Amino acid sequence: MTHREYFGTDGIRGRVGASEINPEFVTRLGYAAGKVLAGQGTNKVLIGKDTRISGYMLESALEAGLSAAGINIGLLGPMPTPAIAYLTKTFRSEAGIVISASHNPYYDNGIKFFSSTGHKLDDSIELAIEAQMKLPMTCVESDKLGKAMRINDAAGRYIEYCKGTFPSDLSLKGLKIVVDCAHGATYHIAPNVLSELGAEVIEIGTKPDGLNINHQVGATSMRATVQAVKEHDADLGFALDGDGDRIMMVDERGKVIDGDQIIFIIARDALKAGELQGGVVGTKMSNLGMQKALEQLSIPFLRSDVGDRYVMELLLQNKWHIGGENSGHVLNLRYSSTGDGIVAGLQVIAAMLRSQLSLSALSAGFDKYPQTLINVKYNATKLSPLDDNSVKSTVELAESTMGDSGRVLLRKSGTEPLIRVMVEAIDKDMSQSWAEKIADAVKNQA
Repeated sequence: MTHREYFGTDGIRGRVGASEINPEFVTRLGYAAGKVLAGQGTNKVLIGKDTRISGYMLESALEAGLSAAGINIGLLGPMPTPAIAYLTKTFRSEAGIVISASHNPYYDNGIKFFSSTGHKLDDSIELAIEAQMKLPMTCVESDKLGKAMRINDAAGRYIEYCKGTFPSDLSLKGLKIVVDCAHGATYHIAPNVLSELGAEVIEIGTKPDGLNINHQVGATSMRATVQAVKEHDADLGFALDGDGDRIMMVDERGKVIDGDQIIFIIARDALKAGELQGGVVGTKMSNLGMQKALEQLSIPFLRSDVGDRYVMELLLQNKWHIGGENSGHVLNLRYSSTGDGIVAGLQVIAAMLRSQLSLSALSAGFDKYPQTLINVKYNATKLSPLDDNSVKSTVELAESTMGDSGRVLLRKSGTEPLIRVMVEAIDKDMSQSWAEKIADAVKNQA
């Protein structure tokens, strides 16, 4: 594949005001995207955003660029990423654009695109947009300029969609649920979904001010959700990230339930209901305990590279439905074309109600293997430590010694000169010991 200059695995992301997340660049990006999409017959694009203060600026810049290319724009306002994917399909728009940096702090932001099917754009289209950005920016004639309109009922439409994914014969009545929206895009969505289905809802992280998104709340900072579950004696807690495509949960005892456990619960419930199609896709970071638990149920399991984009690729290739990452990206293609934190949480609750088990009992389906992660800096101008024979031999020794009781993963960081050494093993001491030995071997060559 040709090298992409701007697009990463999840769109374009960076610090606001830097070389790519600024008004001038984003206006050109909007124009280039408009030109490429118009060449494919596109007439209308939806734009949604999370609650970062920079979203107003970037929304206006995108709107200007798209209009200059002759594209009509529907403005959704603050909406979760999966909502934008869903609404792109239901409004029969040719593309959807999300302004968000997901779980990052407020001073970052990003742009990502969805196709008319609600999936991320093909690499070929992203490459065509980058090529168009190298050409001069012009403007269509005045009578051909794109028009913009605000879609005022977007939130209500998505709330009804989420509720529709929950079994009609079940109710949340009698359940007390903490929902942490990370002061992000789900702040006006998730509490309404849960309360309209009958739950007593305790809200946290639902007062965005443009600067507090993901700050000490949400799926990347679970302390607030854990504390609220304990304080309110709740049955469970939801913790979503800034753009709502990621979820972590908390059981009634205050224990965090991660993405791997959520995926396992959903897959096992689908198997019992006779609705599991094929198997499950995880990533190279998915816990070995989940893999073994799925094997015990005779559920096939595949690992992709890290990133929900790669999970999606394997799901589509195999025509499977369920997959995701331990960080909380959970995909179920029966319901959504991208990771959807609210929908995933509702599926877990449905499994609880059908089995008449608490979340702690339901999540006891597999034992997580202890995992040790060590980051090692290396000199990027030298030979990669991953190619060094002493590092390879240390890894081989670890793998042969642990056998089926553990696994090793070494990978380069995509953003900084680090080798990430990860070891999972059946006990913590073994995991720690081998991770340190491998990290030492990497350091000696770094």
